[in-house]
Amino acid sequence: MEKTSPISQMLNDIATCSASNDGVTRLPFTPEHRGAIEKIKTWMIDSGLKVHVDDAGTVIGRLEGSPNSPTLLLGSHQDSVHNGGRFDGIMGVLLPILALRKIRNITLPYSVQVMAFADEEGVRFPTALIGPRALAATLDMDSLDLKDDNGISIRDAMLKFQLNPKKLDKLDIRNTPLIGYIETHIEQGPVLYEKNLPLGIVTAISGIERHQIILKGVSGHAGTTPMDNRQDTLACAAELVLNAEKIAKDTTDLIATIGKFTVTPNVVNVIPSQVSMVLEVRSASDEIREIGGKSIIKKLKMIAAERKIDFFSSKTYSQQASPCDERLKLVLQNAISKTGHPVFELPSGATHDASAIADLCPIAMLFVRCHKGISHTPEELAQELDMQAAVDSLANFLTLLK
Repeated sequence: MEKTSPISQMLNDIATCSASNDGVTRLPFTPEHRGAIEKIKTWMIDSGLKVHVDDAGTVIGRLEGSPNSPTLLLGSHQDSVHNGGRFDGIMGVLLPILALRKIRNITLPYSVQVMAFADEEGVRFPTALIGPRALAATLDMDSLDLKDDNGISIRDAMLKFQLNPKKLDKLDIRNTPLIGYIETHIEQGPVLYEKNLPLGIVTAISGIERHQIILKGVSGHAGTTPMDNRQDTLACAAELVLNAEKIAKDTTDLIATIGKFTVTPNVVNVIPSQVSMVLEVRSASDEIREIGGKSIIKKLKMIAAERKIDFFSSKTYSQQASPCDERLKLVLQNAISKTGHPVFELPSGATHDASAIADLCPIAMLFVRCHKGISHTPEELAQELDMQAAVDSLANFLTLLK
């Protein structure tokens, strides 16, 4: 039988903290979250860190530097999507801990804090990033009233988890001297895999905007209404999807997706009278994203008018891009070079905890190759050698950072 490598073995172990047997299902403030906390605390303690859990459910392991020294933040999230993979988030908690373990006999000129955030995925509740937002003092306290599918509010879930949501505003560390935040994460895309590279340095986390679009036409009997006398909203929606895709393909560094539909009346023999859908636009450049979003909406509105379909749209969400810090990127470049691996840079199309920490301090991200770019499924895979390369690079980073 093939022996499991050390890093993979640790990730396999914490993957047992799951509500499902198919992949990993670990949502915030659940028994599975509690089990993960205990394993993460053991990792941290074994690496010489002092550990506590804050009132956002973040596990924090701290290595104290000299008095009044600034702090370097590292970490990622412990939670998963439903039936997700073993690497997303949690790998970025483990690898910096192992990097600190590797250099534990070296005295660093600064303090280090490794953090395992409770909720990045936003799966259980209709919000996310509670932990990093609390640190950056950008958390909307009204969001604690939001409820999961079982009617349990974030506030009640935290109280049941023996946390004190009234103290979340006390987690603000804006007045703490901080060097920056480094997040290690699987790429969740195919770029590194296709280029046969183990590691990548993130240039920026893409900004996101979402538009709610409603199309209104006319219902009719599917068998008796002539094809040239229809105001079919679903046929219109299909054309809009293809045009949004074309504009994004023709625009450098722009991504557009229409992935959510509600069709009315959604009956096999009735022409759809209404379609509600969501357009999502992403780019590492806010300018490209904003111009691209306006261009797509303008084109979609024009197509709907040609089909005599009423078109309504409203922007429901907007998040600015988060560029990574040039100084931290340079240290990462030197750290990777010392391992003998090529230095490669790429943007992140996905949002991460780092996007919320960007309101607090400079950020940087290290991507680890993900097999075929597959993520958020049980097939998600990062190779042991790639993860070890990340540990070595992080250890180099910690010793190179001044």
